[in-house]
Amino acid sequence: MNMPRLGRWQWATIVHIRLETPQVKTFRLSLAEPSPHLAGQHFLVRLTASDGSRAQRSYSIASPPSDGTEIELTVERLPDGEVSAYLHDELAIGDTIEVRGPIGGWFIWDGSTPALLVGGGSGIVPLMAMLRLARRTSEALAHLVVSVRTPDDLIYADKVCGPDTTVIYSHRAPDGARPAGRLKVADLTPLVRADATTYICGSTRFAEAASDLLVDAGVAAETIRIERFGPTG
Repeated sequence: MNMPRLGRWQWATIVHIRLETPQVKTFRLSLAEPSPHLAGQHFLVRLTASDGSRAQRSYSIASPPSDGTEIELTVERLPDGEVSAYLHDELAIGDTIEVRGPIGGWFIWDGSTPALLVGGGSGIVPLMAMLRLARRTSEALAHLVVSVRTPDDLIYADKVCGPDTTVIYSHRAPDGARPAGRLKVADLTPLVRADATTYICGSTRFAEAASDLLVDAGVAAETIRIERFGPTG
């Protein structure tokens, strides 16, 4: 697999903003220098204050691989998030921000082999890039399992659902859905394939629990790739 070259810092223009949930927005950026990426990679976003101080955060790319002229970054607004709060509260269409990427060489998928995608909350973001890539070729190639608290917390709610997706609601489920509850072995066992690579993305707690469940469901530990995020990720 040929890795995209890590680009230098560049200015990107906000061309679209979409509200996903009350605390999550997707920003579509037009890049001054095209930077093709692989599904699962991320970009750095850097803010510079008037006194010269800087803050930067890493955000996963939600859009599938393309010519690199535009990317989508989905950002959760965190209570004490210096960068996420600015992006949510201040950015408007036409504004510019500094970005650098793509970054990442382990948690990536090229769409040529089967994949099982397991995400918790906003951990769905890089997995959505993989799912979108799979939908370009064969929906049977990848399956996404995402765990969220309630229907209101489901990112990409109008795009994610389909025969290639399983949504687990841990606290409140809609009528007709699986009863609310945490992810279980029984949810994963029917989806296990010996020829698939498994990608897990979420908080450390979710990633560890999901990894244990997958092994219990029959997934070989060496085929699991994990991306953890923290409060500033």
